[in-house]
Amino acid sequence: MVDLSEASVQLSELRGLWDRILALVDRQVAGILEKALSGEEIDVQEGEALFRTQGLELLAVILVADELRRRRVGDVVTYVINRNINFTNVCIKHCGFCAFSRDHRVEEAYFLPIDEVVRRAQEAWELGATEVCIQAGLPPKLDGYYYVELTKAIKRALPDIHIHAFSPEEVVYGAIRAGCSIEDYLKALKEAGVGSLPGTSAEILDDEIRRLISPGRISVAQWVEVITAAHRLGIPTTATIMYGHVEDERHRAGHIALIRDIQRQTGGFTEFVPLSFVHEEAPMWRKGLVPNVRPGPTGAEVVKMYAVSRIMLNNWIPNLQVSWVKEGVRFAQFCLNAGCNDFMGTLINESISTAAGAQHGQRLKPREMRRLIRDIGRIPAERTTTYQIRRLFPPHEDDHYDPLDLIEDGDERFGSYHQLIAMRDWRFREVRGAVQRRSP
Repeated sequence: MVDLSEASVQLSELRGLWDRILALVDRQVAGILEKALSGEEIDVQEGEALFRTQGLELLAVILVADELRRRRVGDVVTYVINRNINFTNVCIKHCGFCAFSRDHRVEEAYFLPIDEVVRRAQEAWELGATEVCIQAGLPPKLDGYYYVELTKAIKRALPDIHIHAFSPEEVVYGAIRAGCSIEDYLKALKEAGVGSLPGTSAEILDDEIRRLISPGRISVAQWVEVITAAHRLGIPTTATIMYGHVEDERHRAGHIALIRDIQRQTGGFTEFVPLSFVHEEAPMWRKGLVPNVRPGPTGAEVVKMYAVSRIMLNNWIPNLQVSWVKEGVRFAQFCLNAGCNDFMGTLINESISTAAGAQHGQRLKPREMRRLIRDIGRIPAERTTTYQIRRLFPPHEDDHYDPLDLIEDGDERFGSYHQLIAMRDWRFREVRGAVQRRSP
């Protein structure tokens, strides 16, 4: 039984400690943090100020973010068992940050046929996955309803799997190729079986920055149009930010505020996912295509992104996802103390970050996730794509094994991005006739 008088003393002592910490930090930062702790929203300028913190002020930001996380979602850290299927690397766009895409004429251009995508989804289901995440490049002359037909094929084989698929960029491209409105295209995707959309292709939601790092990419208005139309139709989405390149604190805070405004209107975001820029193979870094590009965010910038995101979004989006693919499992584990409550997914395959030079992305076992979560005193839970808890794991020793846990670390069955682009079976030039739009 809890001793209420003892708990009251502990809370009083914690309050006294917090007051002493605030007395030592910058008065402006202290005021912003007190405002956040009282449940008020902080504006873009205040978010900028938090993004500029260093030293003791940064530690105070992290502490507040973690406290807000605890109040909103408690000590449970979730994850999903899923597989990424990037079915083609062929793309008509030439984004400066993307090392994944290839021109359709080169040898490394690939396109997985529908039956192979279905086979990979089936394999994931047999390993315990509840979700497949499907995204790819934008191949030239793609049949406008290819995404719809691909979705139908997966659902015919696996009616109960959740299909988390097609970024706003892909939705716009599909609608253009099909000659229909974005809303009608989204309706067709939903009827085919798409359960949610990844909110990628957001990068920084500022057109000036987008023209610099990804000329020809969809505009901020188009991204917002797809996302809000999806929410209106009852299709939930995630929201993302890709940072650490040419943007500054104002762009980051403004991006988060725009996400918050959309959520206030629609309530359709399931999570916010900060994604750090991986620079090693990105053309705008490697080829010097964009001036003043930074080599990704520093560790302090990563922690600030998670903490400030929690502080700005806490009243509206409960789930903040840490990316072990971008940050590695150890640093991702640490960032769970900076406002995050989700450890991403098992992925099984990840090609886009891997192509850019990330050292992670090929399969993280559920037991390892649970070990890392328990190690910081939190409670692991497997979730669905839309954050329904499937299994809550108690704090005692883990005796549960998922099929994915039993796969040997050296198992080659899933391959890697570099193996995929070297294979000759699925060259784009060999299969393009099956995916391009038929002439009337």
